[in-house]
Amino acid sequence: MTSPGSQERRAVARGRLARVPATAADDVLIASAGIARSLAARESDIVRSMTSLLAHDIDQLDEDPVLVELLEASVHGNVSTIIHVLANDIPVDHLQPTTAAVEYALRLAQRDVPSNSLVRAYHMGQNDMMRQCFEQIHKLELDTSLELPVLEHISDVIYNYIDWITLFVFDAYESERRRWIGAQGNVHSSTIHTLLADKSENSTAFENQTGYRLDQQHLAVVVWDSAPDAATTLGSIDDIARRTAAFAKSNGPPIITAIDRRTVWAWIPLGSRTSALDTSELSSVLELDDSTRLAAGLPAYGIQGFRRSHEQARAAYSVATVPGTPTRSIVGFGDKGVAIVSLLAQNLDSTRAWVWERLGPLAEDTPAAAILRTTLNAYFAHDESHLRAAQHLNLHRNTVKYRINKALDQHTVSADKLDLALALQVCEFLGPSVLKPM
Repeated sequence: MTSPGSQERRAVARGRLARVPATAADDVLIASAGIARSLAARESDIVRSMTSLLAHDIDQLDEDPVLVELLEASVHGNVSTIIHVLANDIPVDHLQPTTAAVEYALRLAQRDVPSNSLVRAYHMGQNDMMRQCFEQIHKLELDTSLELPVLEHISDVIYNYIDWITLFVFDAYESERRRWIGAQGNVHSSTIHTLLADKSENSTAFENQTGYRLDQQHLAVVVWDSAPDAATTLGSIDDIARRTAAFAKSNGPPIITAIDRRTVWAWIPLGSRTSALDTSELSSVLELDDSTRLAAGLPAYGIQGFRRSHEQARAAYSVATVPGTPTRSIVGFGDKGVAIVSLLAQNLDSTRAWVWERLGPLAEDTPAAAILRTTLNAYFAHDESHLRAAQHLNLHRNTVKYRINKALDQHTVSADKLDLALALQVCEFLGPSVLKPM
């Protein structure tokens, strides 16, 4: 039975109880609309800055590139709505929440991120939006008789919007959390999360509840759907994890838990075997569609190995999910370059600056620079052999030699070969995220 408090939240969420600010004078509305237009011209910068602030200052909002991307979409939807409301004097009770804002709340609920993180994000966003409005009011140098009424009107509109949208997304969060906890297939989730977080060595409770042995080698994988509008279901993602276990010749059924509607974590029992996945062969066996992806750790033993292999799979996942990166259907922590790039991907601003410093003109985001980077990367990957690089690229040896000479001629930065080779690998994995826009 629905509680009165829950009913009230739903009523508010639908707008029936949304508080509408008193109608302001015409000159106040005109000035507010002008401020909104000024904000609209800087909307992308405001969204980027606000997203960075929230991801950095609120626990658990920056742990996953996919969550950060969803956070940015939610921030964009809310900022755009506020600007639209101010520019056109739209009553709050006429609004509908953006899809991105609701989806972000649902994803946090599915991932067991505390609801207070969601609410705090909205209040921090409200404060940042008001700061942007203050700056615009000062820049416009309004008549002194208008400044306070305009400020009061804008503050009232933003407060009431945040009050309305927070109630809506919080209600959506609570409903999804209850549904998710009770969903079939998530019975092991709490037990698994407890083991990952608890550094004690006691495995008895875990094994009794899950039937999964810890005194063996474990291979952790993350499987997810990268397209928000794809038709992939949890069942099909779960099936991919089980097919991967069959490919790895597991010693028994894998243990699998859904993290959200598009992501599962899995551990494959290997007994005493320590061989890593051949990601190239697995890719040909699974034949994943364009949006389904898989990241894998390396085999590791016991409780610590259960955690470590998972950490590695998450690291490979972090490389694969940096926005704008080249699509790789399967990424393994043991694949060449992935381990070090996963560390560099944790601070993209610093990594981007370092890549530009190491590569100079070769870091430019142009087709010509991309050809030279690919050729030079193949050259280093094949022990600086023109012939083997040419065979790998399916090019004539003289073509490869010409491109390498041209790349090295353009590379005027003083750097040793290790730095140069690493910077090229970072570009290969992270793509436009670290390149210099032209």
